[in-house]
Amino acid sequence: MVYTFRLVSDEVDNFRREIEIDADASFRELRDVICESVDYDKNLLSSFFICDDDWEREQEISLEDMGSDSSQDVYLMDDTPISDFIEDEGQRLVWVFDYFTDRSFFIEMKKMHPGKHLSEPLCTVKMGNAPKQLTNLDDFDAEIDAKAARAAADSEFDDDELYGSDSYNEDELDVAGFDEMTFD
Repeated sequence: MVYTFRLVSDEVDNFRREIEIDADASFRELRDVICESVDYDKNLLSSFFICDDDWEREQEISLEDMGSDSSQDVYLMDDTPISDFIEDEGQRLVWVFDYFTDRSFFIEMKKMHPGKHLSEPLCTVKMGNAPKQLTNLDDFDAEIDAKAARAAADSEFDDDELYGSDSYNEDELDVAGFDEMTFD
């Protein structure tokens, strides 16, 4: 069976890649074809995360065993076939390619092709330029600050709507029976 995955980025609006890969291929092979499609260095640490429908990260599949002491099983890209975790169209993953800033691609399995097999994975759609693989931390912090400032400026609410009026009306406070209350 062949899977078609779509990759998008929250950093670049017009960026998209579609990858076709055999279901029995490893997550390492998926990582390698993604790196080739975006011209990223394959030697840098990265991880896939299997996500729920709300993009919440669940199971990690990492490039290398980082010696985690957690009770959760460790899955390595080299040893883990994609089909062990991906079974349904619409299933979601995140591929973290920059650990320092937690930058990633959002991946969705768009289509299954039963009865087909691929010996080598391939990128079938290449739109837009990928974000840089690594970013300068000062530039990253400045970008975060700029996004926060834009979000604050675009806010539909003023402080009175969010926090209520700053005027106090004693008649609105119902204190009857307050003295009789106990707190344990």
